[in-house]
Amino acid sequence: MTSLNYTQSGQGSPVILIHGLFGNLDNLKTLGNALEDHQVIRIDVPNHGLSPHWPNMDYPMLAEAVIGLMDELELESAHLVGHSMGGKIAMATALLYGDRVKSLVAADIAPVAYQPRHQTVFAGLSNLDLSALANRADAQKQLLGAGIDEGTALFLLKNLTKDEQGFAWKMNLAGLKSSYEHLIGWPLADKTYTGPSLCIRGADSDYVTAAHRQAFLSQFPKIQAKSLAGTGHWLHAQKPAIFNRIVAEFIAEND
Repeated sequence: MTSLNYTQSGQGSPVILIHGLFGNLDNLKTLGNALEDHQVIRIDVPNHGLSPHWPNMDYPMLAEAVIGLMDELELESAHLVGHSMGGKIAMATALLYGDRVKSLVAADIAPVAYQPRHQTVFAGLSNLDLSALANRADAQKQLLGAGIDEGTALFLLKNLTKDEQGFAWKMNLAGLKSSYEHLIGWPLADKTYTGPSLCIRGADSDYVTAAHRQAFLSQFPKIQAKSLAGTGHWLHAQKPAIFNRIVAEFIAEND
């Protein structure tokens, strides 16, 4: 299996940061900068950024890819922090390879199957004719016209790249579409991770609710929970200082 694209910085016990759907390794860069006493590894998840394109992916495969990178870097264990889909990848890795995970932070995601909620985004991206694009502003206009809000459109357009041949996506859109049912699903509800675990949720987000409490407790018996007031699903970007401090303190307690 081809190695994941990653960047690493700093010295100390390793922390692996894992972004969400349609993201890349820059999404959690400010958190990485805040973890200054650690070796921080930020990865591009397969089908994102500069990592390999896979026709299909699911959480056991993605967990195996994280462990493969740890083996490549000769890391016996690491703290894992993931946002959204990245949180599910972190949880899957902890559930399947618990002895390799020192602690786990899941940001605004629960260990459950979700209903589809990205149909508008997939439709907008799929209907964008890259060969006919004049410029990035044209792409943004088309995404807004497809019913995608401005913040999401700008986030998605971080995936748009241009060379002599014209515009292209860094992400593997076809692979993400074919894997989407696996990504919103959750095949590991019968597994348990007994290490230190933390869920940080956005108080205004519906991704983690009281209905998910039992799923967390049954799979992560040592789970702690915190809510960030005034934040939605993008809590790490909306209140970075407090989010980064909570993560840093949790990792320090469990180093």
